[in-house]
Amino acid sequence: MPPEPYRPLPLDLDDVRYAHGPDSSRRPDVPVGETIELQWDRSTVYPGTSRKVWIHVPAGHDPSRPAALMVFNDGWWYLDPAAECRGAIVLDNLVHRGVIPATIGVFVDPGVVVGAEQPKNRNVEYDAFDDRYATFLLTEIIPLVTSRYAVTYDPEQWGICGGSSGGNAAFTVAWMRPDRFRRAVCFLSSFAQMPGGNPYPDRIARTTPKPLRIFLQAGHRDLGWNEPTGNWLAENLRVAAALAETGYDFRLVLGDGGHSPNHGGVLLPDALHWTLAPPG
Repeated sequence: MPPEPYRPLPLDLDDVRYAHGPDSSRRPDVPVGETIELQWDRSTVYPGTSRKVWIHVPAGHDPSRPAALMVFNDGWWYLDPAAECRGAIVLDNLVHRGVIPATIGVFVDPGVVVGAEQPKNRNVEYDAFDDRYATFLLTEIIPLVTSRYAVTYDPEQWGICGGSSGGNAAFTVAWMRPDRFRRAVCFLSSFAQMPGGNPYPDRIARTTPKPLRIFLQAGHRDLGWNEPTGNWLAENLRVAAALAETGYDFRLVLGDGGHSPNHGGVLLPDALHWTLAPPG
């Protein structure tokens, strides 16, 4: 491979922005996939919540060939074509280029508790170290997809992506249910704010390695970056170190800037390409 071009390091690491690559923008030669919007307000795992779900199917999906599946937490943040991540655009471009298999994107908003004084259910769903969110996806959301489209049941082709607390949820879903999800993309994960503390460095060290492929992104100036506790950067590095020491198939990308979706959004095409590529 040719050497990477020289890039000077910024002197101020706080307000750094990365430029998006070509797979993050619409291309005139790439057909636009279909996106449908659904409302889900009949949850039994999170009673009383309501949320939107978007299902994106790249153009030309052949029903006779079941597609791979990628769930995106904080659905609209990852779907919005004017925001940092632009998930449907990225999927269309990568599938069209043939660098990932035909992949259906499932963009799931966090729940809102209708009528509650504190209606946002995001942290309840995303920061918990338990299998509720995985169960919610498997029993309530993914059936909305499989009832409409042909999806493979090969866990090597099921992934989940999220950032901040959504990164916690992505990691936890894969950790709890590797029988279904074996790919996780976790941007700026908020391991530092999980109730009871970050469980993963110790759990990873004491558990037989699971068949996962995990993409991590962390920021030099993430929240609490120079604090002895509540340090988002340090907790991501501890998780990465535990994965390295136990032989996991993982990748860590460390960037500059603070708790911003910019770097993760720029990395999304490469993260999905690496994560969904066949093992080996």
